[in-house]
Amino acid sequence: MSLPPPSPGRTHGPADLAFDAALDDTELVAARTALAQGRWQTARSLLARTGDDWDRRGHRITVLALEPYSAAWAAEWLLAEPVSADAATLLALAEARRALRGKERPARAREACHHAAALAPADPTPWLGLLLLERTLGSRREMVRIFAEVRTRYADHHHAHHLMVARLAERRAAAGPDPLHEVYDFAHLAAEQAPADSPLAVLPVVAHAERYRVLATGGFEAADPAASAHWSGRLARQALEAAYDWWLEWEQDGHPRRLVDLNYLAHAKCCEGRAAEAAALLERIGDHATPEPWSYPSKDPSTAFREARERTLGVA
Repeated sequence: MSLPPPSPGRTHGPADLAFDAALDDTELVAARTALAQGRWQTARSLLARTGDDWDRRGHRITVLALEPYSAAWAAEWLLAEPVSADAATLLALAEARRALRGKERPARAREACHHAAALAPADPTPWLGLLLLERTLGSRREMVRIFAEVRTRYADHHHAHHLMVARLAERRAAAGPDPLHEVYDFAHLAAEQAPADSPLAVLPVVAHAERYRVLATGGFEAADPAASAHWSGRLARQALEAAYDWWLEWEQDGHPRRLVDLNYLAHAKCCEGRAAEAAALLERIGDHATPEPWSYPSKDPSTAFREARERTLGVA
């Protein structure tokens, strides 16, 4: 098999700014490189070491599943080890990604996810694969049901909460600004119920960014955050202040998806016009930018991220 084309997990923008879905997980980067070359044993070892750290496991498998040939190599791994839950789960999420790209039937991807779930009943990751599918292809009712399956296995699943917030924010898209929108209640309740050291504390900020995406795309808010009232309202200010204060006191800086939250928080602080606070966050982010939310509502994320750095840090 020939080497794959550039991974969708590593996209590039102007001046070659990379958006790497692996973030700062160097072990994951090594396993992804090996998997792209057909050496699935490295991914096998990585997932065995990851164990039941569900957020990290979900992050690593979803990133590995982005590789164009991950489904083929996971299927080969499963042939070698037919009862491997790791192989089945990687194949399931790879099939889900293929279905979202129109290269696989959604029914087959769902079947693969259910098979993986049967091999590992306690693992929320196969259900995360189903949630990714329903986020784009399914109904809100089915997404809520699958989200409940994820939470039954791990109540504070980071990626699953982000997917639910993005979907809920799209409800009543034509209704215009609504400070009582259900996405805010969902995000605040999740943040309140999560452990004190959980990055779900930033979820209310994510909710405001996702709702801004919907409103600005629909023409209900200005595409220029400086001209929009969305980020200056009392609810938004309270959410941003609480999330920033939490980040200043957060002592556990090892969550696998923490940089996703820092990008959302830095973006929100830029929209709010808090340059000094945005600069502190961008300094911590370094080169680990994420396309969302810098692409909101319809911007080139590389350009938006670089402009934010230039305004706050004085560097491109």
